[in-house]
Amino acid sequence: MTLSKRIFDLFFAISIGLLVLPIFAILLVVLLVTEGRPLFYVSERMRTSTQPFALIKLRTMPLDSGDGGVTGAHKIHVLSRIQRILRKSRADEVPQLWNVIKGDISLVGPRPPLRLYVEAYPEIYDKVLQSRPGITGLASLRFHGHEERLLHACHSAQETDAVYRRRCIPRKATLDMIYQHRRNLCFDIALLAETALKPFRH
Repeated sequence: MTLSKRIFDLFFAISIGLLVLPIFAILLVVLLVTEGRPLFYVSERMRTSTQPFALIKLRTMPLDSGDGGVTGAHKIHVLSRIQRILRKSRADEVPQLWNVIKGDISLVGPRPPLRLYVEAYPEIYDKVLQSRPGITGLASLRFHGHEERLLHACHSAQETDAVYRRRCIPRKATLDMIYQHRRNLCFDIALLAETALKPFRH
């Protein structure tokens, strides 16, 4: 990560965090009343091919769902209405601004992968994770909708994992490498703007 990208991340993460803090506080109260504790879900993800970190999100799964791995139709049916809204709007990822401030991830970059996929596909992730992972990125914007449709057609954890490995990882890695070769602050700003406008395009 370049110094200019790190300064950019800190400035925007702190600014956005302060801006959304009042709304986020209200959301936490609503979640506490409707869903109960814990409010947050912490998941191990990989910052590099050898360095893990704790990614923080709002909890969007029931406590007994065995939430781990990627999400297919076998998980979606257990989500409450508000949990579905959080996932659809990606509001569950707001706490990741703290990960940005800490330096675990960037605002823009490849999505941080689970350890099992990094260990299974080192030839892919050794290259992809030369970019600091991010909250949003080229692969998130261009492939997320198609990935959701693929995984939501799966009806077991095994089927979901197989489809993710075979059809999602290679496509996302291709887009992540395109970002890596083109990355600069102007490109990051364009991707952040597209991310911010995306909810209003549906």
